[in-house]
Amino acid sequence: MKNPGLKKNPLMSMWLSGANKVAGAARSQATAALKREATKATKTATAAGTQQVLDFWSGALGGSTKTKKRR
Repeated sequence: MKNPGLKKNPLMSMWLSGANKVAGAARSQATAALKREATKATKTATAAGTQQVLDFWSGALGGSTKTKKRR
């Protein structure tokens, strides 16, 4: 005798397929947003770090970067 609890349920199958589709779309949106934020943070940190290095070395090599006023 077969167990009726193991029988396929088409309504449940359709509902789970739809739920999986929605979850996949939400997951892809969240992943894309995280990647955008990570890229933005990396670019900002890289630009700030590069600016600090340039400021340090230009100050160490060239002395003052400000120009004096002419009379």
